[in-house]
Amino acid sequence: MILGHIGARKGSKGVPGKNFRTLCGKPLIDWSLDQLFANPRVGAVVVSTDDPAIYAHAVARGALAIGLRPPELATDTAPKWGVWQHALAASEAICGPVSAFLDLDCTSPLRVPEDIDGALDRFASEAPDMVMSVCEARKNPYFNLVEPDATGALQVSKPLPGGVWARQDAPVVYEHVGVVYVVDPAYLRRAKTIYEGRVLPFVLPSERCHDIDTPYDFRLVEFLLSEQLAAGVRKV
Repeated sequence: MILGHIGARKGSKGVPGKNFRTLCGKPLIDWSLDQLFANPRVGAVVVSTDDPAIYAHAVARGALAIGLRPPELATDTAPKWGVWQHALAASEAICGPVSAFLDLDCTSPLRVPEDIDGALDRFASEAPDMVMSVCEARKNPYFNLVEPDATGALQVSKPLPGGVWARQDAPVVYEHVGVVYVVDPAYLRRAKTIYEGRVLPFVLPSERCHDIDTPYDFRLVEFLLSEQLAAGVRKV
């Protein structure tokens, strides 16, 4: 049984109340909730939140009633991994054993249903500990990311012998993006961090990998989502 999960903390310093803020006609969280409820492979949906309004909204729509997230998991510094572990345990107490833990970041609403299915397919076919969405990094630490040395002079962040003088010659580097994650529940229970096991990338186009963290991000994603809707790209 695949458990679909969304984490939606109440607080946000960059965009206050962003997870329940209206985006293109409905609350931001609903762009992800709708995709989980519409996917026939998802057996149950849970929302982890410390916000009573978001919790009531999610449960009214059919999410599992696991209660509000514990206070220690509702801070700015609370790790995503701990939130996932709590949500998995609370959900399994209600619906029984889970075969895959599927997480969608509430703040990445540009994903399309095919992104979810593609990540689930890779998880099913290769049986890793985790599949994580990524996109090719716009800046590369072997080529055009720099940092100051002890003297204050700039150096390439990850120098290679002979140097790298063209972007296409640099090793491929990915950005970790929160579009979709699929986790083996056994791995989620035993590991303390994401990268302890075999974590495989699921590469997505960068135009669907924008995360909302600032007011500028919100405006940008609203524009891109409006374009998606106008083009008929979205099924949900």
